[in-house]
Amino acid sequence: MWKHWLTVVLGAIFEVSWVVGFKHASTLLEWGATAVAVYLSFYFLIRASRHIPAGTAYAVFVGLGTLGTTTLGMIAFGEPASWAKIALILLLLLGIGGLQTITEKGAD
Repeated sequence: MWKHWLTVVLGAIFEVSWVVGFKHASTLLEWGATAVAVYLSFYFLIRASRHIPAGTAYAVFVGLGTLGTTTLGMIAFGEPASWAKIALILLLLLGIGGLQTITEKGAD
């Protein structure tokens, strides 16, 4: 079951990549890498959805993408950070972990 969650995580990593690419890409190569990231993010999400309920996989995928994009924005791109934003990120992590915990194990 964990390998399927790892697939969701890989998809979320590529989701963060394309979100950053949409904001910062300026060359043909950067736009090409962004397009590949879009494809790979959804490829991994679709693969995971074969073994994890689609709604749960999508919620975790989007949550991790939001977490990664927000964190990267604060650390790498100087976006403002606040205690409220950090508290909400922690709450998001709690929700993601909760969804993973209560999702029934499927027959791999």
